[in-house]
Amino acid sequence: MSNKFTDAMSRMFDVSATVDLLQYDFVQQALIAGAILGLLAGIIGPLIVSRQMSFSVHGTSELSLTGASAALLVGVGVGFGAIVGSVVAAVLFGLLGAKARDRDSVIGVIMAFGLGLSVLFLWAYDGRTGTSFSLLVGQIVAPGNSGLELLLLCAVIVIGTLGFIYRPLLFASTDPEVAAARGVPVRALSIVFAVLVGITAALGVQIVGALLVMSLLITPAAAAAYVTASPLKATILSVVFAELAAVGGILLSLAPGVPVSSFVTSVSFVIYLICRLFGSARRKNAGRIPAHA
Repeated sequence: MSNKFTDAMSRMFDVSATVDLLQYDFVQQALIAGAILGLLAGIIGPLIVSRQMSFSVHGTSELSLTGASAALLVGVGVGFGAIVGSVVAAVLFGLLGAKARDRDSVIGVIMAFGLGLSVLFLWAYDGRTGTSFSLLVGQIVAPGNSGLELLLLCAVIVIGTLGFIYRPLLFASTDPEVAAARGVPVRALSIVFAVLVGITAALGVQIVGALLVMSLLITPAAAAAYVTASPLKATILSVVFAELAAVGGILLSLAPGVPVSSFVTSVSFVIYLICRLFGSARRKNAGRIPAHA
């Protein structure tokens, strides 16, 4: 085992070093950004899981890399580029993958093309290699003041829009055929929701990177689904789990200097395992309870 890895792990619980680092502005900005992202991911995650859009989220987050790498190449804001890339991908997925049988193939085709462009853009970028690598795995210094403002603005827009369409969206997610028969604009809601997911995925790229953003958008919500079937309780638990993963992952990564995404994904996965075990144990106990006449 390499000395670098061993030293990093030994510093993981160095509380004094972590407290010292908390005095820096970029660390405080990263924690605020992580908290906002955790709130956003926790709210939107249960809807993603209930609509079975995990692969779509993966494709959208990967294509945010296309927009971010293009922005990096031309010298504009990476966050803005990631949002544009994700929104374009989400709209394409919504329009071309309206039929369930076509959805996975459409996502796979567009994602492959977008990732090919990302490779080209990153190859053509003449700046620091670490900057382009951070698009894949995130970095703690990414948000900054301008990035934090963009994150907050987008979070308000996404949460506000979700609040406005939540009831018909939940209806369409639970039973789309009945919802369509009752006049709910199912396809329009799907496209709007896909755009909101795209924006959220793009915002997560700067913190946890394009490759691992699913650890915040999917894993906390999937964990909550094992604990409760109530949409409201699932959303609350999803927010709590996402906050623990985002903020906790950032705090754990400070002292060892390890990429944030490593700890965010690890915390998310541990929470998922605990909830899955809890859900399995509860179902077994419920099965042992004798039925009463």
